[in-house]
Order: sequence, then C-alpha cells, then structure tokens
Amino acid sequence: MKSIWIGLFGLLVVAGTSSAADELKIKAEKIAPPAEIKAPIKELLGEDAIQVHDAKGTLVCTIWFRKEIPSKGTPEQVKNGLTYREIAPTTVIGAIQLPQKWIDFRKQEIPKGTYTLRLGIQPMDGDHMGTAPHNEFCLLCPADKDVKPDTMEVKTMNELSATSHGATHPVVMLLFPNSKPIEEPKLVAKGNGIFVLNVKRAIVAGTAKTSLGFGFTVGGHAAE
Repeated sequence: MKSIWIGLFGLLVVAGTSSAADELKIKAEKIAPPAEIKAPIKELLGEDAIQVHDAKGTLVCTIWFRKEIPSKGTPEQVKNGLTYREIAPTTVIGAIQLPQKWIDFRKQEIPKGTYTLRLGIQPMDGDHMGTAPHNEFCLLCPADKDVKPDTMEVKTMNELSATSHGATHPVVMLLFPNSKPIEEPKLVAKGNGIFVLNVKRAIVAGTAKTSLGFGFTVGGHAAE
C-alpha cells in the first residue's frame, strides 16, 4: 500500500536534552475504517487516514476523519470564519484506533481499541478552570457502543466515553485552534511535551461549503 510521509518534528530542546517525541512522524494512508465502527457512523468516514508513529517507529494511533462535518454556523459566521463553537457538541468528528494503551490529556490510561471522536466543550466551572489551555476537546467513545451518528445529550456522551476505561471521567483529546490550516496534515510541537496534528477538514453549514482547521493533541498531557 502506497503511503506518504508527511513530516518529522525538528529538534525540541527541553532542559538541555532533546525529547524522544521529536521523532514522531505522521503517515497518510488509504485504510478502510475498522469493522468495530458501526455502519451508520462508518458511512460518514473516508478512507483517508493519518497514522502517528513514535520515535521507534511503533504505531501510536490511526485517525479517520468525517468526510464533511456539519456546522450550525450562519452565513455571516461562514464569511468571517468558523470555529469549533459553530459545531454542535457531541457531533461525530472522526474515529481513532489505538493499537496499544494510550494516555489521554488528563493522564488517564486508555485501553487499546477503536473509538469514535465526538466534539465536547469543557464546562466553565470551578472543577475545570485552568485544567487545559482550551475548552474544546474530542471525546473518545467505544466504537462498538456508539451506534448512531446523531448528536446526543452531552451527559450521555460523557457517560459513554467514560466506559472506555471504566472510570467516571470521559476520555479527552484536547483540540488546539488551527486558524490558518494548510492542505497537508502537519505535526506541531506546542511545548511542554504536547504535540498536535493539524488538519484541514470540509465543513457544511446549511447550503454553504467551507473548511475548518483542527488541531488534535496526539501526544502530551495537562501540566501537573
């Protein structure tokens, strides 16, 4: 299968030493979404996948994106540029397959498996203030339990995501802003051991078609 290596992190110096994550790579592949994803959701996804590999060449994750992401943005908002906030919470954004256990942004240990990615907005309350640099996340939900592509109650999504690891808190992948997306996926080091996959995705807002940049945190976690 033909693949394309998209990028390699340059040297990042932290406390006088280079980070192993400097050698993360992303690879574009044509891969059919996994069988664990229910058919109604799988139909939304394309076969254009991005694979993330660590410094040793070990596969960290494979991500599939929704072909067109629906937005509630108005014509004026489309003209001025959409943000994550014009996408309804709980919307399916894509799916991810983890071939080995993974640590999410809250430093929760997540079992290997296949998960859908749904948009979540962190509450602005005392329990969450200052826990992340941004309030938008993708929540990982077990693909075999996520049966419909429709939006759902936020509480339902949170509870579904939490079943991923048998805890009470959902599994979270922080989204960074990507206000000037380029056509090719790109890895970006954000400092403090955080690494983000920037991609440009198609958006449909009513009859209008546009695009929006996404920044998926594929490595790193919240500060102590």
